[in-house]
Order: sequence, then structure tokens, then C-alpha cells
Amino acid sequence: MKCRINNPMGEILIDTDVIAKYAGTIAVECFGVVGMASINVKDGLVKLLRKESLSNGINVTIEDNRICIDFHVIVSYGVSISAVSDNLIETVKYKVEEFTGVSVERVNIYVEGVRVID
Repeated sequence: MKCRINNPMGEILIDTDVIAKYAGTIAVECFGVVGMASINVKDGLVKLLRKESLSNGINVTIEDNRICIDFHVIVSYGVSISAVSDNLIETVKYKVEEFTGVSVERVNIYVEGVRVID
């Protein structure tokens, strides 16, 4: 489903892939987030995604023209998962709302792994 914005000149439709890519670039800039995770359901394996495929670890849904974002992330070892998650939620919510002009109802964080950074 696409996000709809009506203005006096017409209608704007924003695809969920656009929102997912934008949210992914915001997420990897947040402190403590190593990257997005892709989960192989068959094997139960978690894989760190490259920057070109950040949107694969993000699921964006739109309900009643409100955005819901699910992140599957890998965090850095030794950081507070709660602090990283709170920072990620606040940053993504603010920047996506500013970018799209549509309210973000929910941001869910699924920590799929921890990685030691050298």
C-alpha cells in the first residue's frame, strides 16, 4: 500500500520501499546500530546486510495513512540495547515524519544479533 498525501494541487503517493530505504539510511547512522539483518526463515540464520540492501531488514506498513515500521537490526557489542533502541525509535520517527509529512504510529525494533566492532 502507498502513503497518500492530498494537497490543493493534487495527490502525492509515496511507496513503502522509498520510506524503507530512507529509514534504513537513518538507522545505520544511529549510535550502536551495526546494520540491518536479513533472516533466513528456513535455516534460522541471521545475516548482516550490505548498504545496498538495507530495506530488506525493514518492513513498512501503512494503516489509515499512518506509518508503521519494523526494524530487524544487529547492534554493537557492549552498548545498552535499550538506549540504542530508544535513540533509533526517536530519530526515525522524527526524520520520517519530517520527510513524508505523515505521522509515524509505531516503530518496532527486533534485535537479531550482536556484533563486536574492531
